Amino acid sequence: MRKLRRKQIAGYEAANQYLEQEYLPQHNRRFAQAAAEEEDCQGRKPSRNELQRIFRLETQRRIGNDWVVRHQGRFLQLHPKHGHYGPTQAKALVCEWEDGTTEVYYRGESIAFQELAPPPPSQPRGRQRPRHGRGFHVRKRAQAEPGSSLAPSLQPHEAEWAGESRDASAHGSFAVNTRRRPTPGPKRRRL
Repeated sequence: MRKLRRKQIAGYEAANQYLEQEYLPQHNRRFAQAAAEEEDCQGRKPSRNELQRIFRLETQRRIGNDWVVRHQGRFLQLHPKHGHYGPTQAKALVCEWEDGTTEVYYRGESIAFQELAPPPPSQPRGRQRPRHGRGFHVRKRAQAEPGSSLAPSLQPHEAEWAGESRDASAHGSFAVNTRRRPTPGPKRRRL
């Protein structure tokens, strides 16, 4: 830039002419060095297959007990060539290209696979049991014929808590345990 200002060059055409005719020949005379050997050291152009092996995304995944590999939310069922399944928990190499093509390699060889549908989402379990020592615990008493000696009779306050009448034949009888279990405190060390 300083040389261009000193020479009062302001346009692109004049700058390119100055670089080609004056600056580059001076620069090459000053810094050029002869090659140590005359041999051309540039390698050959890589083939299409070599470029494809280079420009891919590789991810190592563990093979499950059922020979399924999980990769980015997909389930890939592997099919070995010889019909002989190797050890599980081995590693497989999942390769993905820019166009979305996927290949799986096991022990350096390409292995066939089939993409499986994802499993359905797990259903929430039924009513969870309350933790011990917390809140009320409802237990069902033994059912027996009304009027027999085995039929338990609810006390008036128990019937109100359970929301049942004294008639045990309708739905059986329920009792509410209102006692709380003591929660264990910190253990004390003996000195």
